[in-house]
Amino acid sequence: MSSKNIQFTSLGSVGEVGASAHLLTIDGFHILLDCGMHPSKEGPDKLPDFSMLSKAPDAVIISHSHIDHCGSLPHMATLFPGVPVYCTPPTLRIMDRMLHNCVSVMGKIRDERDVPEYPLYSHIDVENIIKRVYPITICKEFAIHPDSNIRITFSHAGHVLGSASVLIESPNHTVFYTADICTVDQELMEAYRPPKNPEKIDTLIVESTYGATENADQILFENEVERFGSSIAEVLTDGGVALIPSFALGRAQEILNIVTRLQEEGTIPWVPIYASGLGRAVYEIYDDFFDDLKPTAELSPLDEFLNVGNVWKPDVARRLIQEPSIIVATSGMMLENTPSAMIAQHMVRETHHGIFFVGYCAEDTVGAALKEAKVGDQLVFELEGEPVHIALNNIQSFHFSAHANREELSDVIDAIPSKNVIYVHGDPPALEWMEYNTAKGRNKYVPAIGQTILLEG
Repeated sequence: MSSKNIQFTSLGSVGEVGASAHLLTIDGFHILLDCGMHPSKEGPDKLPDFSMLSKAPDAVIISHSHIDHCGSLPHMATLFPGVPVYCTPPTLRIMDRMLHNCVSVMGKIRDERDVPEYPLYSHIDVENIIKRVYPITICKEFAIHPDSNIRITFSHAGHVLGSASVLIESPNHTVFYTADICTVDQELMEAYRPPKNPEKIDTLIVESTYGATENADQILFENEVERFGSSIAEVLTDGGVALIPSFALGRAQEILNIVTRLQEEGTIPWVPIYASGLGRAVYEIYDDFFDDLKPTAELSPLDEFLNVGNVWKPDVARRLIQEPSIIVATSGMMLENTPSAMIAQHMVRETHHGIFFVGYCAEDTVGAALKEAKVGDQLVFELEGEPVHIALNNIQSFHFSAHANREELSDVIDAIPSKNVIYVHGDPPALEWMEYNTAKGRNKYVPAIGQTILLEG
């Protein structure tokens, strides 16, 4: 391979959202960009295709600590011990917590669903790989090997606490990996910052999560907050409960602070606010890294939020929804047997509650099915559980995504005049729209898993 050429091979998260892992071969060095796990698959299918790694990567770069970007890291390290890993300091703290939780969840699924391969790694595996992680601050250039001329710099991605885009510079080729980005300010996070000297970038690897979502550019954050607050207030005034399924990292912390702000402003009544366990644990890390949030962020004290308790016990879940309250519970996609699903299966039997989705739901999840459900339909929320008749009509979606919409992604691509553009992290319709409508006149690639792309500078 010419020194002026690089190779890109995706091990996962092309043609889908989940199990992000992309192998970049540059100047003879092998860099794995992210090492995720698929959130809605089971067993070994959750993993990227590590069989495509003929040797240990020289480095693994973790863009942020969502499980679809870091969840397979301990498993990969059992295949290739000693691999160095790099991420930002907040990502390291959160990733440690998320990976240990992942082991516990897999153990529970093994027992409930009889998945003998679980867990795919152990708590000891997590501890071992965490010791191999080097925390690198935003904007600090670093090298992955003393004999390499490759230099890497993290920049602020705006997605969740600690999230980073990745600039990889070599003498002959420069790559920019956006990872997951948000180009507008959120309640707590400041927006993505574009790379310096974009004209020097040869290859852009860009996320495409919302490539198929129309009209998202017409939604203004504060207008959506106002609609969200009005919907919650209406439910509470009618004596109901507002359930907000949220990802444990990012969305939960953002929503909890939006809700407390709306209470302080008098938009919604003062009722108890509940938060489920992992979201609370991550909230503490947000507090520890408060200076990494946007300058105007106001983080409410964690003790303002009550714990949802053991909602796997039916009497606990039923008691929880007897009085008006707001419940921010994982998982955001309402996967079976998660707190949001266990609570929802009791709420949907009644008509006075509200379930408000605030993020992405993959097609094969309970959350996606509930969004499309009509009164009288049946839906299973619990593994091996009986179908539940849907009586609740107030099921809404709000656009609080931490991903850039397709118009914003188009602007990002326009601002980086790279010769090559690679679209990843999107379902087929999203990737199709992005490829057809952006980067006119440039080399564009929508890779399949296992396909190797040869790129010229």
